[in-house]
Amino acid sequence: MRSSDRIRYKIQTATVTEKLIAINVLVFILFFLLRTIAYLFQLPSDFLLEWFVFPKEPMEFLLKPWSIITYSFLHSGIWHILSNMLILYFSGIYFLNYFSPKRLLNYYFLGVIIGALVYMLSYNLFPAFQGTGRSYLMGASAGVMAVLIGIASHVPNMRVRLMLIGSVKFWWIAAFLVVLDVIQIPMGNAGGHLAHLGGAALGYLYTNQLKKGNDIGKWFENLMDYVASIFKPRERKARMKTVHRTGKTAKTARRTSTSKSVSKDEKQKRVDAILDKISKSGYESLSKAEKDFLFQAGKED
Repeated sequence: MRSSDRIRYKIQTATVTEKLIAINVLVFILFFLLRTIAYLFQLPSDFLLEWFVFPKEPMEFLLKPWSIITYSFLHSGIWHILSNMLILYFSGIYFLNYFSPKRLLNYYFLGVIIGALVYMLSYNLFPAFQGTGRSYLMGASAGVMAVLIGIASHVPNMRVRLMLIGSVKFWWIAAFLVVLDVIQIPMGNAGGHLAHLGGAALGYLYTNQLKKGNDIGKWFENLMDYVASIFKPRERKARMKTVHRTGKTAKTARRTSTSKSVSKDEKQKRVDAILDKISKSGYESLSKAEKDFLFQAGKED
C-alpha cells in the first residue's frame, strides 16, 4: 500500500474524536510556524491570531462572529494542547460507546459556544474583571469538558482504569476536574477556568435532558447537516427502470428484508449486552472481539 493510500485509509477509518485531535494539532503547528516566521522577520506575530481568538468585548465579537468557534482550535503552548487532546481522546473512547459521532460534535461545539459566552459574560459582569486590559480566549477546554462531563453524567458509576491510580468511578474524574477549575479561578486565567465550567455545565445539562427525551443539540446537528449539504456535490439521479417482478422474486425480496431486520435486532441485542458489561465491570473488561464489534457498530450508526 502506498503512503498516500495509507494516509487516506487512516483518515477514512479515524473516529470523529481522532479527526478533531488531528485538526487541533495541525492548526497548532501552522500557527506556531507562522509565529516563528514572524519572529525571524521581525513582523507582528499576533496580527493574524487576533482575528480568530474570542474577545471579551461584545462589539469586537460582532466584527468577527466566527471567533466563537475558531478560538477553540488555537492553543497557547505545548502543555495546553497536550492536556486538552489527552482528555478529549480519553473521553471520546467512552462517549462513542454510548452515543453517535454526530452527538459528540454537538456536545463539543455547543460546549465551545457556551464556554465563550460564559467567558464574555463574566468579564462584563464580575467586578474582579473591571479595569482589565484586552483579553482573549483560546483553547478547546470548554468543548473537551462538555464531552467529559456529558459521558460522566451518563455513566457516573462506571469504573475506568487510570495509570498509577487504578480503578476509579467516572464521576470522580469529572468532579476532580470541575473542582480544580473552581479553585484555580483566583490564581490566574480566571476567564479560561470560567469558560471550562461553562462547557462542563453544558455537558451535564445536555445529558440530563437526553435522559428526559429532549435533545437540546438537535438544532445544531441539523445546522451542520445543512452546511455540509451545501458543499456536497449533487448526485445525478439514475433513470427510472420498469422491472417486472414475479411471485418468486417478490418472495425472495421479502425473505431478504426479514433477514436483514432479524440481523439488525440480533446486532442491537449484542450491543446492549456489551454496554451492560461496561456499566458493571468497566471498558477494560471487554475482550478485543467485543471492543472491535462495538467500534464497528458505532461507526455504522
